[in-house]
Amino acid sequence: MRLLPAFALAAACTAFAPGIAAASSPVDVATAHGTFTAYAPGAHAVTYRPDLVPDGARARVFSVSAPHAGTTTTLVVTGLRPGRAYGAHAHTQPCGATGDAAGPHFQHAPDPVKPSVDPAYANPRNEIWLDFTTDRLGTGVGRSTVDWTFGARRPRSVVVHETHTHTDPGHAGTAGARLACLDVGF
Repeated sequence: MRLLPAFALAAACTAFAPGIAAASSPVDVATAHGTFTAYAPGAHAVTYRPDLVPDGARARVFSVSAPHAGTTTTLVVTGLRPGRAYGAHAHTQPCGATGDAAGPHFQHAPDPVKPSVDPAYANPRNEIWLDFTTDRLGTGVGRSTVDWTFGARRPRSVVVHETHTHTDPGHAGTAGARLACLDVGF
C-alpha cells in the first residue's frame, strides 16, 4: 500500500475509477498478484479446491481509493474452470492453511451479529463483492465500487467462493465454500 498524490496516478487510475484525479487529494493504491498453489507456510495465493481453482491458475487485484471518489477494486483471474460462476470478496485476514483463516468479509460498517447474514450489512455497498463468471478460456473479471475509503481497519485478502453471492435475508453475503485466497495489502 502506498499513498501518492493523485496527479502521479491520474492516467492509470481513471481507467479503473473515473473522476478520482483531484490533484490535491491523495490516492491509495493496492495491487497483488499470485499463482494459486496448495498451502505451504508463506504462500500468498492458495487453492483449497484444485478441482475448481486449479494449481497454476492466477489472480490479480488492483484497488484505488480516493476521498470524494470511494474505492474501486478489480479482480482478474485466469486458468479457472470455463463458463462457471464464482463469488469473491475482500476478507479481514490473510490467507492460511484453510479458507476459514481469512476471517469474515471486510465490512465498512461492521455487523454486530456474527456471522453476518443481514442484508443491511452483508451487501455490495458495505462490502467489496467481486463476483464473476469465467469465459470459455477460464478467465473472469470482478469489479466493485463503493463510496467509502479505508481507514485504520483494512481487508487483508480476497477469497474466491463457490457461487455468486446471495442477497436474501438469512443468507445475505454467503457464496458457498471458500475455494482459493490471495493476500492483498489493501
